Amino acid sequence: MSRYLGAIRQLGYVVTDIEEAMDHWSRVMGVGPFFYNPRVPIENYTYEGQRYDVHNSVALANSGFIQVELIQTRNDTPSMYRDFLQAGRTGLQHVAFWTEDYDTDLAAMEAQGFRVKMSGEVGENGRFAYFDREHHPGTVIELSEVRGPKGDMFRLIREASQGWDGSDPVRPFPSLDRERP
Repeated sequence: MSRYLGAIRQLGYVVTDIEEAMDHWSRVMGVGPFFYNPRVPIENYTYEGQRYDVHNSVALANSGFIQVELIQTRNDTPSMYRDFLQAGRTGLQHVAFWTEDYDTDLAAMEAQGFRVKMSGEVGENGRFAYFDREHHPGTVIELSEVRGPKGDMFRLIREASQGWDGSDPVRPFPSLDRERP
């Protein structure tokens, strides 16, 4: 448990071949099903304070309480993922903490000396920020807002993993526009 933000909720792996990674995680590791989006609709994306148009593919699955995120960059837009690959690394790039009080938690992290290096939004109430402190590979911290549709989607992904029998290992990303009952 982090004394800053509570429990780690997601492990983010940067990969060079997301289809191969989904196959490995589902077939060899038994984790799934994966919900795949070939182009995540990221709005207001910034890296080092500059706006860019980023193209990332993402696949999400749960193993119990922990969500596994596979990320493949599809263009050369500046990002912490690209930096990770250019440093000759693949694999665990970040851990994510989820929040329903994004503004408060962001301010608390900044008060601790953390600086936002990369940020954006995925749907309504789906803001995210990656902080610049990485003193050990795989320990970038992401703060991820999970209210509204994004939180609903994450619950659906977790629920799909419970009792998963290995069938239909790759599924389309659930809509962020849909409200669940």
